[in-house]
Amino acid sequence: MNLQLNDKTALVTGSTAGIGYAIAKLLLQEGATVYINGRKPQIIDEVLEQLKKEVPSAKVQGIAADFSKTEDIDNLLKALPEVDILINNVGIFGPKPFAEITDADWFNFFDVNVMSGVRLSRHYFPKMLAKNEGRIIFISSESAINIPEDMIHYGFTKTAMLSVSRGLAELTKGTNVTVNCVLPGPTLSAGVEEMTGLNKGGSKEETEKDFFTNIRPTSILQRFTSPDEIANTVVYIASSLASATNGAAIRADGGVVKTII
Repeated sequence: MNLQLNDKTALVTGSTAGIGYAIAKLLLQEGATVYINGRKPQIIDEVLEQLKKEVPSAKVQGIAADFSKTEDIDNLLKALPEVDILINNVGIFGPKPFAEITDADWFNFFDVNVMSGVRLSRHYFPKMLAKNEGRIIFISSESAINIPEDMIHYGFTKTAMLSVSRGLAELTKGTNVTVNCVLPGPTLSAGVEEMTGLNKGGSKEETEKDFFTNIRPTSILQRFTSPDEIANTVVYIASSLASATNGAAIRADGGVVKTII
């Protein structure tokens, strides 16, 4: 299927690994020009080389930015003043008992997970409306609906993403701009491997089985999704073929959320 992305420019935040990397790679395979992002220039350079090996025709560049620092965001926007596709993927997570989540933790999670997308969208969204074309996608999570008791601050930020996304979509009426959220379920990224203990030796099969028996028992898939599986959904939504999808929360959660809509 031709996703008609050859003449599009995309920014994927938090894209040196995991879901962000998979999204960037698939966009490149579809012919888009892609700007990847991470905090460290050295890591970005390494990832650029890897992407060029995996996608020899890649039109890819990198911009370093720490999304907890507004000056870094300002510098990114100066370096890349306009895009056709914005993927708000950058995010932080980690379990912590509610009583131990400090004010600083709350503000940091909100700043990185929510305000990163708000700040970038505030810049790019009016430009998309002006040219009557564009895609903004927030990478939320099934944790936006099933708030995890060990990561309430994380779930809160993912729920906030749904509100921002839907609100922006309301401002696109009668245009060719769309704003949507994609909600992955448990996905096998390096961070998830660390959190679940999959990278600590032992039987990965048993660790995965235990996770879906005790932590995410409602999963229909009963396994971790791969970053590539999430990227397939995101890149379609980023294409012109998804023009009828707007203001939506699109689940790629393996059936974890037990609702029919």
